[in-house]
Amino acid sequence: MKKYILWIILAIAIVLGLIYFFNRNGNSETDTNYNSTRTSQNIAGDVNSADNTEYDSNDEENNDENIDETDNSEDASDEKDSEKNSSDENSDNSQEAEDSNKDDTQNNKKSSKETEIASFSTKIYTKDSGRQNNLTIACSTLNDTTVENGKTFSFSKTVGKATSGKGYKKADVFRNGDVIEALGGGLCQVSTTLYNAVLKVPELKVTERHPHSNKVPYIKSGKDAAVSFGAQDFKFVNNTGNTIKIKASNTKNNVTIKILKLE
Repeated sequence: MKKYILWIILAIAIVLGLIYFFNRNGNSETDTNYNSTRTSQNIAGDVNSADNTEYDSNDEENNDENIDETDNSEDASDEKDSEKNSSDENSDNSQEAEDSNKDDTQNNKKSSKETEIASFSTKIYTKDSGRQNNLTIACSTLNDTTVENGKTFSFSKTVGKATSGKGYKKADVFRNGDVIEALGGGLCQVSTTLYNAVLKVPELKVTERHPHSNKVPYIKSGKDAAVSFGAQDFKFVNNTGNTIKIKASNTKNNVTIKILKLE
């Protein structure tokens, strides 16, 4: 009977030991799972934290980029303003220079005093349209010609050869004592009128002059100056000490030459 009771007690002890053992293992696994879960949560939290940190970092970089872009935009705007100001300054300087040149030109015109020192006119003996045309062209070409002090004036170089391309027409001319029609008839009356105006100024020295082969009706003998391009010319040297200007004009009745001294 005692042995039986001992066996029962031993069996109960074994059962209690097994129960205790299994309960302990179950708690250990629960703790392990709990710790694993906590660890996973912590890892996930760290990841989220890292993501948040990276996001914040990206925000900071974006903000920095936006700031840089704003700065660049301001710099570009400043450069444009600077270029505009420079362009405006250049435009102002150009306008000032142009105004200054205009003022200088006007001052030069004002400071150039013109004084008439000689004048001479010859009568037109014929109303021939060709001759009138040639006189007008020659006077227009000669008008406002200036001769500097010490320089030589040449009628042929100034007026040039009479050609139909310049508008000259045929009119009476003297050639070897005969009267014929040729381009430029009438030029000799302009050169003769100029010659007689030059004779009135002692400081204008005649260096070349040719008489006609016949007497001409618009001037007395010995006072004419025949011209023929390439053969006969009328020349004089300006020794007045000043630049002179030649004014030439014609009407239906007269050819007039005036010589002005520029001071």
